[in-house]
Amino acid sequence: MPAFRTLDGVDVKGKRVLVRVDFNVPMQNGEVTDATRIERAAVTIEELMRKGARVVILSHFGRPKGKVESSMSLAPIDKVLSQALGGVDVRFAPDCVGPLAHAVVDALPEGGVALLENLRFHAGEEKGDPAFADQLATLGDIYVNDAFSVSHRAHASVTGLAERLPSYAGRLMQAELEALQAVLGGADRPTAALIGGAKVSTKLDVLGNVLDKVDVLVIGGGMANTFLNAKGIDVGKSLCERDLADTAREIMAKAEAKKVEILLPVDAVVAKEFRAGAPCRTVALDAIEPDDMILDVGPASARAIAERLGTCRTMLWNGPLGAFEIEPFDRGTNEVARAAAALTKAGKLKTVAGGGDTVAALAHAGVLDDFTYVSTAGGAFLEWLEGKELPGVAALARHAA
Repeated sequence: MPAFRTLDGVDVKGKRVLVRVDFNVPMQNGEVTDATRIERAAVTIEELMRKGARVVILSHFGRPKGKVESSMSLAPIDKVLSQALGGVDVRFAPDCVGPLAHAVVDALPEGGVALLENLRFHAGEEKGDPAFADQLATLGDIYVNDAFSVSHRAHASVTGLAERLPSYAGRLMQAELEALQAVLGGADRPTAALIGGAKVSTKLDVLGNVLDKVDVLVIGGGMANTFLNAKGIDVGKSLCERDLADTAREIMAKAEAKKVEILLPVDAVVAKEFRAGAPCRTVALDAIEPDDMILDVGPASARAIAERLGTCRTMLWNGPLGAFEIEPFDRGTNEVARAAAALTKAGKLKTVAGGGDTVAALAHAGVLDDFTYVSTAGGAFLEWLEGKELPGVAALARHAA
């Protein structure tokens, strides 16, 4: 993980600090329905306010494709941000560059906060246009990236500002980078990775990257069916990428060569159809019928995974073990999630998880707050798992000296 500068010791008093956040939050009828991202970003904003900075918030919302769309305005977020900051006055600018933005920023007192309009109302944002980055840079003296979730994009507000102003990682970005470094970059061993989800084809780069960094690889969800099929097990009419059988065998051979243990299901919960309340049964792998669909790992598999995690010091989790959205096919994921959470609370296991379905599955299991760290970064988290360089992180690192 590249080095980066944090807010420790930086003098921001009286300075205009541009803070890139991700306020692309769920909204319905002009009202924010989930303020989690706003509340998490408040930590950095409040610290800068206490230190006397003039805080200028930058974010995108939706996909307006470079033009003004009233339904994608950040204006409704103003009051929610104010609440997250304890009721302070948040001044809203109806543009993110130009005279309207400057008027609001120039009037900010020390410790004041301004929220600028949607960056993506300007085509230059997503294009990484240097001229647009220049316009943004005139509004600030210091740049803080607190949006790991957009740092896989070389957008003007992500990489362009980092190249034009003294640049730092915000507290949310810092926590994310340190958690990721701890789980794969310099993890306490033994280390396990639990990789689930529907398809192997979407996780090939992830599997290839983690094989070099873990001792145990747990494969679940629809992905596991492809591996079971590659081992000659009939998975019935389950989701299965049969054309990737050779690829699955290559991954298993690489794991064996690297002395990485692969844990696959040893039993399964099957049904004839995928719907809530569908009759289901738990079977051994050799008892799967031609018209069966594997919809969850069986209890023996869940116990085996939980027991193996008990021997590890670190775990990375990406993807559910089954169709957790529908009962009773959530049991395997719930059991393993709760076992990992208990080990975490006991101080025996460091747990880092991420990915949209993963976050939803952990919330469903009631353990979202019990893991060491849960990333909500989505695409950026997946690209990091794949071993790719994230432009926003790389930009911070280039200016860390």
